[in-house]
Amino acid sequence: MKKINAYLLILSLLVSFITQAQTPKKGKWINLFNQKDLSGWKIYGTEKWYVENGELICESGPDKEYGYLGTEQSFQDFELSLQFKQEADGNSGVFFHSSIEGTKITGWQAEVAPPGRWTGGIYESYGRGWLIKPTDDKDKALKMGEWNTMKIKVVGNQVTTWVNGQEMITLNDDKIGGRAGIIALQIHSGGGIKVKWRNIKVKNL
Repeated sequence: MKKINAYLLILSLLVSFITQAQTPKKGKWINLFNQKDLSGWKIYGTEKWYVENGELICESGPDKEYGYLGTEQSFQDFELSLQFKQEADGNSGVFFHSSIEGTKITGWQAEVAPPGRWTGGIYESYGRGWLIKPTDDKDKALKMGEWNTMKIKVVGNQVTTWVNGQEMITLNDDKIGGRAGIIALQIHSGGGIKVKWRNIKVKNL
């Protein structure tokens, strides 16, 4: 009996150690992109995701369908910071509290789009659609064809987005606070899209 109890104690400690090692500490920034490859991410769909010159690039492929690059880890309360540079169409997005089956994604998207298309707004995929759009005067914060910094903060039911330091929206929604999920980058369907990403980091809150 003593041997069994000792074995169970060791097993419990080992599981606890592994769990803690896999869970980033609260308040500490964690790099999600290592500038070398797609470690820590999973590709969904047939569109192109690759690393070039230390940048993460998504590009339309021959199928011209939706594509996603999702984190292997889930997040609930967090702050995400990243930079994006739109080339060609530039219609993309950053999903959070999401899950994916094939190329069907459920969750919430912070929009990344060409000028006049509500970058920083929140869209609920396979749900209620647009929940909130930034006012027209905030659209000038987006610099098409240049590097932009987007920040997304989710705490409980509240999500806030910023583009280049400009607060775009603040939304309170019970459904958002009711679940955790992966973070995913999107490439929109239709073809002709290319977006570059870099400095992708997150911290748990």
